[in-house]
Amino acid sequence: MSTVTTIKRLGEHVGQTVTLRGWLYNKSSKGKLHFLQVRDGSGIVQCVVFQKNVPAEVFEAVSHLGQESSLSVTGEVKADERAPGGYELGVSAIEIHQSVDGYPITPKEHGVDFLLSQRHLWLRSKKQSAIMRVRDRVAYALRTFFHERDFVCMDSPMFTPNACEGTSELFEVPYFERKAYLTQSGQLYAEASAMALGKVYTFGPTFRAEKSKTRRHLTEFWMLEPEMAFATLDDVCQLAEDMICYVVRDVLSNCRRELEDLERDPAKLECIVPPFPRLTYAEASEILLAHPDSEFVAGDDFGAPDETILSEMHDRPVMVTHYPKDVKAFYMKRDPADDSKVLCVDVLGPEGVGEIIGGSQREEDIEVLEGRIRHHGLPMEAFEWYLDLRRYGSVPHAGFGLGLERFVGWIAGVEHIRECIPFPRTIQRLEP
Repeated sequence: MSTVTTIKRLGEHVGQTVTLRGWLYNKSSKGKLHFLQVRDGSGIVQCVVFQKNVPAEVFEAVSHLGQESSLSVTGEVKADERAPGGYELGVSAIEIHQSVDGYPITPKEHGVDFLLSQRHLWLRSKKQSAIMRVRDRVAYALRTFFHERDFVCMDSPMFTPNACEGTSELFEVPYFERKAYLTQSGQLYAEASAMALGKVYTFGPTFRAEKSKTRRHLTEFWMLEPEMAFATLDDVCQLAEDMICYVVRDVLSNCRRELEDLERDPAKLECIVPPFPRLTYAEASEILLAHPDSEFVAGDDFGAPDETILSEMHDRPVMVTHYPKDVKAFYMKRDPADDSKVLCVDVLGPEGVGEIIGGSQREEDIEVLEGRIRHHGLPMEAFEWYLDLRRYGSVPHAGFGLGLERFVGWIAGVEHIRECIPFPRTIQRLEP
């Protein structure tokens, strides 16, 4: 009996006979030879089938196999620097589980809409699989980073009775005899958790009913949101910088093959080292107002083109702090030195990626917070539990939110974040 292994582990079995179980990615034939590109989810390897080494009926059956036929391949592992991945398999036996004909995604060019409609199959492609492996590694590195710093992962609910920042971008759903909303952030609940456990983070899906069609937006996406008791804006900036550098180093160490498959220049990531450049909103505004391609209006929030201009000025993320209070959420603490500003930060990824992190110090004074809730026209009764956090042991606290898909898209060098989640949801797409 041969050892069943994966393509990723072939280097552990050089000179041994093993069995791989997977799917036919590509095939070429030359006389008495078949060259099979087989994938198994962990990688792709070339399997060489000599006519003399397998039964005649097997060799003939292989000649008719179409793309994505499923099979088990047994053979000797050989090291070969010329082969993709550095190894190939000298085949001695093949078991065909299903011979496929007419797989819809062929090596030719396909339109994006067609590929998204075939997303359940498109995930099998080399590039899409590489993106998913980078996503998995990023998520692992994020959890490891916070675990090493004694943060506790806390799960915030998906159904909420109120919004974090108003209801205009919320999905409303019936909830028995009342209304509920799909969460747009786990932050408010993370604040409650931080008052119990000190340092926490939430990591899960969030939902925004924003009618945006840009490459940076999804209606369902994943957010990582750390929250810290006894913390300030400076603590948030430092944590965000440390986290980004940690994750990028981890991906560079563990996803070299995937980055190669994605044709991602590692030099763009190797320069992600501290310190990150920092600008105040006022300083960033001056840059935009003087820029010939900017349509920025002083006092407004930054749009995607503005973020692109600012981010392209640096080879690493840039932090923009102290935005006007009128363009930020009600829970952000005002700057004691300038009441028109709030103690917040947006981290803009390089290469025109735009905002990947938004964070702030939170308002800990209950009277001030009640005034903000009234000013924004939010229902006070829905926030009574949130106000309890200020009634009973209120302390300075702070945190941020990281959009996972934007973060993965930047690291992987993917232009549109719809490719950075297994099954994207946009204003135009709910299938597959």
